[in-house]
Amino acid sequence: MRPEPRSPLQIGECTVTGVQVLVMSGVLDSTTYLPVRDRIIKAALDHPAAVVVDITELVAAQESAWSVFTSARWHLATWPEIPVALVSADEAERHALARNAITRYLPVYDTVEAAVSASESAPQRVRRRARTDLPADTAAVRVARSFVVEWLTAWSHAELIPAASVVVTALVGNVVRHTDSTPRLRLESDGVKVTVAVEDADRSHPALQEQVGGDVRPTGLQMVVATSLAWGTSPLPDGKVVWAVVGPEKRL
Repeated sequence: MRPEPRSPLQIGECTVTGVQVLVMSGVLDSTTYLPVRDRIIKAALDHPAAVVVDITELVAAQESAWSVFTSARWHLATWPEIPVALVSADEAERHALARNAITRYLPVYDTVEAAVSASESAPQRVRRRARTDLPADTAAVRVARSFVVEWLTAWSHAELIPAASVVVTALVGNVVRHTDSTPRLRLESDGVKVTVAVEDADRSHPALQEQVGGDVRPTGLQMVVATSLAWGTSPLPDGKVVWAVVGPEKRL
């Protein structure tokens, strides 16, 4: 068994032929679990071909801590659907990952080169993407709507503009009303559906509130749910991202 390192968590990064490679070292425990998970999610939001995490020098204080990688993969499953792979040159570590069912959800390779090569041979999906930083005031909603109209028109998705506008109004409006953040808006199209995603620097996550009584106006999040095919929220090292997918099935 390898001696447990005394160094704190360290995460290096580089890009290899379009693949984001994270190199992690130190101890994976209750204090570093969330930073590891959130860093993987953030790497995927930069839309690389794949995220490869080299954990050869990362030691789990307890084997259950390896579940951080399935947790990160779960957050990415619906959007942005970026593949994640692990690398470990340590055979005992690879066995520990298999023993804890991590390999059921993420492929594990013994070298970064093998992981990158596997990513390059996988079918690549063509997606269109646009992003912008919005003002941290009430003008953000107007700017966001204009951004949606501009890009969905350019992408020949005019039929989705009404639904996407409802979603972006709710998501950006929530950031402006409930945080002091500067919202960042992302749009993504796979040719059929469009994803609207809004980042902010507040770590609290939105939740649907059950309303009782008559004549109750729907909340912004309820409008998102009613208008979108799927929605979710993912943590980031410096906040969160809330996203929703709109498609032809729910055109307004």
